[in-house]
Parts: sequence; C-alpha cells; structure tokens
Amino acid sequence: MYKKLITLILMGCIFLTMLSGCSSNPQQTTKNESTEAPTQTSEIRIGCMKGPTAIGMIRLLSESDAGNTTNTYQYTIAGAADELSAALLKGDLDIASVPCNLASVLYNKTDGEILTAAINTLGVLYIVEGGSSIKTISDLAGKTLYSTGQGTTPEYTLRYLLTCAGLDPDKDVTIEYKSEASEVVATLSQHPNAAAMLPQPFVISAMNNNPDLRIALDITKEWEALTQNTVVTGVIVVRKTFLEQNPEAFRTFLTEYQSSAEYANNSVDETAALLEQYDVFKAAIAKKAIPYCNVVFITGKEMKENATAYLQVLYDQNPASIGGNLKEEMFYLEE
Repeated sequence: MYKKLITLILMGCIFLTMLSGCSSNPQQTTKNESTEAPTQTSEIRIGCMKGPTAIGMIRLLSESDAGNTTNTYQYTIAGAADELSAALLKGDLDIASVPCNLASVLYNKTDGEILTAAINTLGVLYIVEGGSSIKTISDLAGKTLYSTGQGTTPEYTLRYLLTCAGLDPDKDVTIEYKSEASEVVATLSQHPNAAAMLPQPFVISAMNNNPDLRIALDITKEWEALTQNTVVTGVIVVRKTFLEQNPEAFRTFLTEYQSSAEYANNSVDETAALLEQYDVFKAAIAKKAIPYCNVVFITGKEMKENATAYLQVLYDQNPASIGGNLKEEMFYLEE
C-alpha cells in the first residue's frame, strides 16, 4: 500500500511538471521570436540622373543590391531630370537627386510637397581652351565660347560671372550654344584653339580627345571669389508625405547616403568602377573626373545659405528658372 502511494505521488509530480512545461513553452517561444526577429527595414524608392549628381549615390545603390543597407532601396537612374520630376510629381519616387533649381520649381509646383534635405554636388562647370590666354573671366572678352545649357543654369551662371567682370554677355563675348555637351566636345576636336564651358565628365572627355586642351577656369572658384557663397549643382529632395510617414527611415537614408558620398571621394578607383557597372560613366573617364565633381553632403544652415544665395542669382535673371518664387522659409528641411 505504501509503495502504491509513493508511485501515485511520483506520477502526479511528473504530470504537474508536464503541465507546467506545456503552459510555459508558448511564452518562451514568443520571447525568443521577439528577441531574435530581424530588424524591420523600409523600402524606399530613390532616383538619380546619369551625371555628376549620381556619383555620391552610386555606392549606396551597390550596397543596397548586395543587401548591406538598413533600408531596402528601389532605384531609378534616369537619363534626364524630366524623368525624375514626373516620378516625384506622381508619387512614384520618395527621394531623388535633382538640380538645385529644379528642387525649387518642384517645391513651388507642389505647394511645398517636395523639400530639399541636402546639397550633394557643388559646381561641375569648367572653362577649357586650347591655348593659354584665359586666366580670368575678363579674358573672355572678344572670344567665342562654346557651351550647352541655353536657358538653364549654365547660361545664368555664365552671364552672372561675365556681368560681374564688367562684360556684356550679349556684346563682349560670342557664346555659341549646342544642344548637348557631346557636341561641344566634338567642336573642340575640330577647332583645337577654341574655348568652351563644359560640365564634368565632358571636360575630361574633351581633354582626352585633345591633349592640348587645359582647364583655364574653375567656375565654382570664380563664383566663390565673387559671392562668398558657392555654386550648387545638385540637391537631395524628399516628398513631405513620405518624410512624415517614415522619419526614421529617412534619417537612416541620410546616414547611408553620407557614407556613400564620402566613399566616392575617398575611393575614386572603386567608385569609377561602380559608375561604369551602373552605366553612368566609363570608368576611365570617371576616375579622372570624380576629383573635379565636388561631391559633398551639406545640410542645415550651411545648405540653406548656399542654396538660397545661388537660387537668388538665378531668380534675379529669370524667376521662372526656380519656379517663380524663392520661399526659403519653407523650402529647406531643417536639421
């Protein structure tokens, strides 16, 4: 009888232990799943152009494709700014790298839906010549200068510098505009002693075609000497609706973009290879051009001061070039 009692007690203990284990296992599983679950990522649709403003983003695209970014990025590399504009307006892109004046146009067109978050590219324009006669802007007097960008920021930038140097852009200099930079490069090949204003990387392309060409003037340095500000070529914009719904993901993007831009400046050979891999530039051209493309990451007060000063010059020449209004109090994303 005693042995039967002991057996019953032992069986009861085993049964209770089993019940306890069954009731605690689900809690333990839930805790482990919560602790070990992978970090949530946000899918962001980003865009850039086949040009200098893509240089700072190219490492980010590569890292995203390799699965090494916190956010997941869907990206578009457009052939023209109009493609990015249309996608932003339709809500098909969340973030994009666009020309500075276009950012202002989009802000005005959307009543503040497109905000500027960072400057990513400063000046990329240079004056090249086949001789050695051009040392200052004033030396352009009486010369023929080939260029692109009629009716856009290159023209406004050039006219401003000529005017500040005491020259009449319509009388003292003959400016012949071509529809594409490649046409200017071809013209320089046909006229070795000609002068031209070109953006990178077309400067390098022209110099490769004609070893006698030299960079006579850095437009960015000329601008800075006159204005105490700088030329702002490209900026990062974000849709306000996306930002409000995904603030942490956007902050992560900015961190990842900054790292990508720094990589472009510090690892030129590797960045050049990526630019060719993503069909932006040929690596041989990109390798020489990157140091002249002024890839940066500027936010906050410095961004606002430089972009506003540059846009003001454009506005003074043609208000439509920046969308008709310069609303600096609302245009920029504050830090």
